[in-house]
Amino acid sequence: MIGYLQGVVKWVEPPAIVLLAHDVGYEVICSATTLSELPEGTKTALWIYTQVREDGIQLFGFTSQVEKKLFESLIKVNGIGPKMAIQILSGASLEQLIDAIEQQDVKALTQLPKVGKKIAEQMILTLKGKLVMSSPSAPSVSDDLTSALSHLGFKTLDIQEVVKKIDKKKPFEEQLRSALSTLGGAR
Repeated sequence: MIGYLQGVVKWVEPPAIVLLAHDVGYEVICSATTLSELPEGTKTALWIYTQVREDGIQLFGFTSQVEKKLFESLIKVNGIGPKMAIQILSGASLEQLIDAIEQQDVKALTQLPKVGKKIAEQMILTLKGKLVMSSPSAPSVSDDLTSALSHLGFKTLDIQEVVKKIDKKKPFEEQLRSALSTLGGAR
C-alpha cells in the first residue's frame, strides 16, 4: 500500500492532481481544502489512503494526517465511500465538520454535499465522541510545528488554523516565529 508520497504537483484538475514522484505520475484524489494548497509546479508531500478494488486502485491524498484520519473515520460510516468522504471534507473545514458531529447538528451536516438526513444521523451515531484532532508524529515540518505549538500550551483548533496559513517553504524556525506571532493573542 502507498501511504506517503513526496513530489511535484504536475497537473491539477479537481478533484484530482497528478503528483510526479521519482518520474512516476500518481493520480491522487483530494479534498478542496487540500487542492487549495497544491498549485501546479509546487513541491509537496501527501499522506495517502490507498483503495484497492477489483476494478482498480485509487489514491486519496491529504496534506495533514488529521484530515486523513477524519477521512478514514468517515468511510467507516455506513453509506459513505471514499469519494463521498472527499466531497464531505470539501464542504466544510475539519473543525466545522467535527463540531457538527459532536454537537449532533443534523441540519449543519445535511448542508454538506451528498449528505441527507439519514447519512447525517448515521455520521453522528458512528462518530460522536470518537474524533480526535491531534496529529500523530510525522516526518513533516507542519506536524513538528503543530507539536511544538501544542507543547507551548496553545489550543489545537487555533494551532491548526495557523499552521494551514504558514508558508511551508520557509525554514522551521521562521514558521515557528510566524505562528507564535499569530497565536500570541489566541491563548
